[in-house]
Amino acid sequence: MRSLLVCLLVVAGLAGPAAAAPPDALHGKVKGYLAQGDLPDSVSLLAPPPAQGSAASAADEEAYRLTRSLRGTPRWALAARDADLDFPEAAETFSCALDAPINDKEMPCLYQLLLRAKADAARATGKAKGHYLRVRPFVVYKEATCTPDFEFRMAFSGSYPSAHAAVGWAWALILAEIAPERIDAVLARGREFGRSRVVCGVHWQSDVEAGCMVASGVVARLHADPAFRMQVEAARAELAGVRAKKLKPARDCKTEAAALALGGKTE
Repeated sequence: MRSLLVCLLVVAGLAGPAAAAPPDALHGKVKGYLAQGDLPDSVSLLAPPPAQGSAASAADEEAYRLTRSLRGTPRWALAARDADLDFPEAAETFSCALDAPINDKEMPCLYQLLLRAKADAARATGKAKGHYLRVRPFVVYKEATCTPDFEFRMAFSGSYPSAHAAVGWAWALILAEIAPERIDAVLARGREFGRSRVVCGVHWQSDVEAGCMVASGVVARLHADPAFRMQVEAARAELAGVRAKKLKPARDCKTEAAALALGGKTE
């Protein structure tokens, strides 16, 4: 609550962005904006995953096959990096697309906004994941992923829909709203963030598409939440300040762009 009030002062021009959220709110366990009952029902929202032997299932298998050539490349390394949703590192995921640093020093309201939206988007996928318990591609093909330390846990969790893709697409939609002049770059990065899950071998393409559908529902519902809307305005004010200072992303954006340009496309 205190962090939200200070973000409102940022919007009003009565406080500097650096005061927007105390460290314990930023780095502790952060709740989403929405109560569980306010989240989209992922089972009702989504069609079932592709049936085995269907044309859609064959398309998933082909998308997986086409990305195997990326193993060991910079795109594979980027997929592993995209798999890390822990803050503060994950906050910078879209910094190149936004052309601005995203951290709790320069943009604490945006930092907290992304952190809380992550919680909502990930939770919204849970019901369908548990309902369908779809087997992940690396389990089907008995191949290593780009995140071997998490394979045991993932092997027993449902693949459909992708929670990572939901989080990434929610972030992309929110950032595109905050910085409409960067919409093409931001949405393209959101698409590639989801594609990283296919590259990594932990999700089918239809899992990613379903995750994006859930994220769209979550972000639409977030717009009915006053706290979310006020924090979006605070983030806009922060970004304007960052633009005025001409601050640039901490990430190596040329290297990231080169990785994203590699082949093995799923579409």
